[in-house]
Amino acid sequence: MDFATLAVIALIGIVGPLLATPARWHVPVVLGELLGGVVLGRTGIRYLHPDNPTFTFLADVGFALVMFVAGSHLPVRDPNLRGSLPGGAARAVAVGVLAVPVALGLSHLFGTGHAALYAVLLASSSAALILPVIQDIGLTGPRVVALLPQIAIADAACIVALPLVVDPGHAARAALGSLAVMASAAVLYIVLREFERNGRRRRVHKLSERRKFALELRINLLVLFALAAVATHTHVSIMLAGFSYGFAVAAIGEPRRLARQLFAITDGFLGPLFFVWLGATLDLRALGGHPSYIVLGLALGFGAIAVHAALRAVGQPLTLGALAAAQVGVPVAAATLGSRLGLLTAQEAAALMLGAVVTIAVATLAAALAARRVRN
Repeated sequence: MDFATLAVIALIGIVGPLLATPARWHVPVVLGELLGGVVLGRTGIRYLHPDNPTFTFLADVGFALVMFVAGSHLPVRDPNLRGSLPGGAARAVAVGVLAVPVALGLSHLFGTGHAALYAVLLASSSAALILPVIQDIGLTGPRVVALLPQIAIADAACIVALPLVVDPGHAARAALGSLAVMASAAVLYIVLREFERNGRRRRVHKLSERRKFALELRINLLVLFALAAVATHTHVSIMLAGFSYGFAVAAIGEPRRLARQLFAITDGFLGPLFFVWLGATLDLRALGGHPSYIVLGLALGFGAIAVHAALRAVGQPLTLGALAAAQVGVPVAAATLGSRLGLLTAQEAAALMLGAVVTIAVATLAAALAARRVRN
C-alpha cells in the first residue's frame, strides 16, 4: 500500500458526500464509499487489495473508531429515550425470537450447520450505520425515538453473542474475552465518572484547549486501542471494544471538543477507509462459481429484512423495520473471525458480506421513503 492508493481511497471518500448532497436522493454517505470499494476491489477492477496488511490494519482502526463513535452517540442520557427502553427491548427480543426459525431453515437448506451464526446476523442492527443515516436525512418523531433503543439493544446483544456462536467449541474462551472487554469498559466508566465529578476532566480540558494539546483525544485513543488489544488477545472482535467504550463515554456525556476531534479523524479519513475496505472485500467473482452461496447471501439479507419488518404486526412502520435491519459490524466481524479461525469458507464469508450489502441497500431505500413521508 502506498500514497497513491491512499489518494484513491480519499477520492472515494469524497464520492460519498457528493452522492449524499442532493437532499431529494436521501442517500447515506457510506453508500458511496461502499460502492467505490466494490468497483475498485475484488468484485471490480481489483485495484484495491483488502488483504494487504497495512490496508487491513488501517481498516481495523477505522472499524474500532466507527463503533466507538456509534456507541458514544447513543442518546443514553436523553430522558425521552428512557421511556422507550422497555418497548425497544421487547422489539429487539421479538426480532431475535423470529430470527431463530429462519436461521434454522437456512442452515438446513444450505447444509452449512451455522444456524446460531445466522440467527445472530438476522437479528442484528447496526447503530454505526443507522444512527448516521437518521441524522443525515433528518428523520424525527416519536416512532424514530422509539426505534433507537431497539437498535442499540440489538446491536449490543449481537456484538456480545457473535464470538460465542462463531466458534462454539471455544465459547467459554469467547465469553471470558467478552466479559474482560465489558468489565474493562465498566471500570473505565467508573473512572471517567469520578474524573467528571471531581472536576479533573474539566481541568484537563481547559489545559488542553489553552495549550492545543488535544489531550482528550489522545487519552481516548489510548484507552480505545488498549481495549482493542484486549479484544484481539482474547479472540473477540474489536467491534465490542469500540462499542462498549463508546457506550461508557455516552453514559458520562461526551465533551463537545472531543466529539469534534473524533468526527475529524473518523469521518474525515479512517471511517471512509473502513467502508471502502468493506466494499473491496466483497468478492462476487468468488461467488460466481458457487451460485448456491449467492442465493445464501441474498436469503440472509432479505431474511433479515423480513424478520425486522415483521414488527409491522405490532405497529412499527415497514420503513423503520427495514431500516433497523441494516447490518455492518456484525457481518464484518463474523466473516473476519470465521475466516481467521478456518470455520467459514471464502464463499460463505462472501455470502455473509453480500447479505449485509442487501440490507444496506434496502435500508437506504426505506430511509428515503420514511423521510419523504415525514416531510410530506
